Amino acid sequence: MDASVQGAGRVWRPTTYACGMDLFGSTTQETTGVPATGPGAPLAVRMRPASLLEVAGQAHLLVQGSPLRRLVEPAEDSPRRAAPGSVILWGPPGTGKTTLAYLIATSSGRRFVELSAVTAGVKDVRAVIEDARRRLATGGAETVLFIDEVHRFSKSQQDALLPSVENRWVTLVAATTENPSFSVNSPLLSRSLLLTLQPLGVDDVRTLVDRAVTDERGLGGTVRLTEDAHEHLLRLAGGDARKALTILEAAAGAALSDLAEPATREEPVDIDLGTMERAIDVAAVRYDRDGDQHYDVISAFIKSMRGSDVDASLHYLARMIVAGEDPRFIARRIVIAAAEEVGMADPSALQTATAAATAVAMIGMPEASLVLAEAVVHVATAPKSNAAYSAIGAALADVRAGKVGLVPAHLRDAHYSGAKGIGHGAGYVYAHDAAHAVAAQQYLPDPLVGTQYYTPSDRGYERTVAERLDKVRGILRGE
Repeated sequence: MDASVQGAGRVWRPTTYACGMDLFGSTTQETTGVPATGPGAPLAVRMRPASLLEVAGQAHLLVQGSPLRRLVEPAEDSPRRAAPGSVILWGPPGTGKTTLAYLIATSSGRRFVELSAVTAGVKDVRAVIEDARRRLATGGAETVLFIDEVHRFSKSQQDALLPSVENRWVTLVAATTENPSFSVNSPLLSRSLLLTLQPLGVDDVRTLVDRAVTDERGLGGTVRLTEDAHEHLLRLAGGDARKALTILEAAAGAALSDLAEPATREEPVDIDLGTMERAIDVAAVRYDRDGDQHYDVISAFIKSMRGSDVDASLHYLARMIVAGEDPRFIARRIVIAAAEEVGMADPSALQTATAAATAVAMIGMPEASLVLAEAVVHVATAPKSNAAYSAIGAALADVRAGKVGLVPAHLRDAHYSGAKGIGHGAGYVYAHDAAHAVAAQQYLPDPLVGTQYYTPSDRGYERTVAERLDKVRGILRGE
């Protein structure tokens, strides 16, 4: 194969797996596919699955007859008609988007062209499409156009793809970590099949790590992970296969470099926790995401924010971050604490927490740790009130116990024909027509008249709410 560069994209011409092939698989034999990888390629690249059987996770996309499986394994009698059109792969980093794109090209024998949305322009896109059209017109192989980070393409760049997708001049496989509903133009989205990839589970990443340790494409059994190093690696990976293999490669390099005579050693070298820490410069923290430590730390985190101990709150936040806890999980707990523990004593705490959750999803780690810290400081130092939490709990208990009653007639919908004839809306007082915009009338059903669910505290902003609420309730009672 002869690998060439066209514009900002890599155009992989025929690939074979002959001995002596360099990193780009250069040979003179003409076949199709993607580049073979040599020993100098990163471990994550060398360990890309060679078939669907090696794909970890994403079982929901790979069931028999699914669109993705038909794209990878088109029918032999009519592959162009049987396979679905272009696809957009949406999922977190390290879940296999690039792997699936390579499998589509490799397994189906199509020509593979890769563009990066970071560096490619409209000219590059049009050049690839024109070349694909020319090949189809002369009986050449179909082209798989893989665009990584397609959300970075401008509107004009995405629009340039529309004719080729519409006419099937190329099979577009676009990958994105951002919600395509907001980051991909509607015309392109409507012409493509959206496939959502799920984060890899711990067992999925474990399978990939174990394969990389033993497989000849990877480390070939030259190293062996101790149990604590293995678990620490899985914890730090956070469901990201690429991250796991990158860390593993660094740790293996550190372990093998310590050998005085590596060439004469027959037994695999142990990678222990110390070696793993030295390789990635992250201290191990006793924290089992599926065990007691997970629940103990998150419990202490929540109770520290509730107890207004900002220093303890930050300590437990740091423990979770260093241990590789999902930052989105931490952000969700902070949002809950803002509503449950702070409540109306400082309504802006919930605004800070929800903004933090959005920012965490947008920027990811490690910068997200700063966002989480700001939200934790706000929630921990804010005045506390669980009055709103208690109020909805009491209201839910009444409803579940059957204390509901009929909606008062004057509050019922009076807009449809005949409603007024049966008394709906009769006697209703428009609140804005009353003094202070509070009308003296009944709102609760008859069985619940006089019930008070919400009792504000005298802390923070809720003190102001309490003063106003006393006056409002008096007006509603007609006092």
